Amino acid sequence: MPEFHLVEPFGPPGDGAAGWPDRLVYHSEEWIRFVAETQGAEPVRAELVDGGTVLGWVVGLVFSRLGVRIFGSPFAGWTTMYMGFSLQPGVPRWPALQALRRFAFRDLGCLHFEIVDRHLTAEDGSRIGLPHGWIDSYQTDLTQSEDALFGAMESACRRCIRKGDKSGVTIEEADDDRFAAEYHTQLRDVFAKQGLEPSYGVDRVEALIRHLHPTGRLLLLRARDPEGRCIATGIYPGMNRIAQFWGNASFRWGQRWRPNEALHWYAMRYWKRRGAALFDWGGGGDYKRKYGCTPLRVPRFYQSRLALLGRLRDAAETAFYGRQRLLGWLRAARRGA
Repeated sequence: MPEFHLVEPFGPPGDGAAGWPDRLVYHSEEWIRFVAETQGAEPVRAELVDGGTVLGWVVGLVFSRLGVRIFGSPFAGWTTMYMGFSLQPGVPRWPALQALRRFAFRDLGCLHFEIVDRHLTAEDGSRIGLPHGWIDSYQTDLTQSEDALFGAMESACRRCIRKGDKSGVTIEEADDDRFAAEYHTQLRDVFAKQGLEPSYGVDRVEALIRHLHPTGRLLLLRARDPEGRCIATGIYPGMNRIAQFWGNASFRWGQRWRPNEALHWYAMRYWKRRGAALFDWGGGGDYKRKYGCTPLRVPRFYQSRLALLGRLRDAAETAFYGRQRLLGWLRAARRGA
């Protein structure tokens, strides 16, 4: 029976694992340290061992809320889609999930754990009686030709991309200290339209860039209107075979130039040319369907040692989104005063 063994101090996995096909940017040491900094959490890496053979690893972070010790791989609010296991090709995932439950409760002393692994299935959890919810997203097959990718988009989406190009909208790869502030200013404008406040501050964007951008695994894009003004920004991490849409923002007054469609189209081609086979759209949203992508559902497995903890977790998530709406209302009220 495979078991997880804690590796200390925290660091990258052994030689050769970086190229395993299931390894995502979220497994990288830089991403884990980004989450640790912004969430006040402790990084964890453990080896999955069976009979002296290392089958793979799991990465995650341990943190406490109201005195409750929790293991997340990842956890809600971390602006991290997936995490979980990185296993040698051919190793089944359900025994790793079973071993993780023992490891989280017994070795780490946690009372609650969660995992979102892009390669786990609902059946993996059912085999060991582990409850799950769902993370919804979309994905685009980047192994198609650029003509096929463009042709799969809805006609209105293609027109928007052409309109931006003909109108003089330009897309540039950013590498400067102004980017984080520009992105977050535009993000506040996006949320204000819905009467909300962003769920994270500019400091999180700064930390993401500081940890990931030097690795070459983070694409930062800026869209400029015909007069050279920055009207939209986008953030797209990627590693190995999968690229990700992390976030984008734009000013409402610049929407007539259709910069968001141009940003996404640039990012898809950028990562395709660097060997990515899939572009993950980073969550749900019906507007993403116009890009010709297909739906993706990934299970979020979780369990608590005490039933009350699961209910408290769900209540905390509901309260979080309620706080966003309240902050947005207060901001609008201050503007109207």
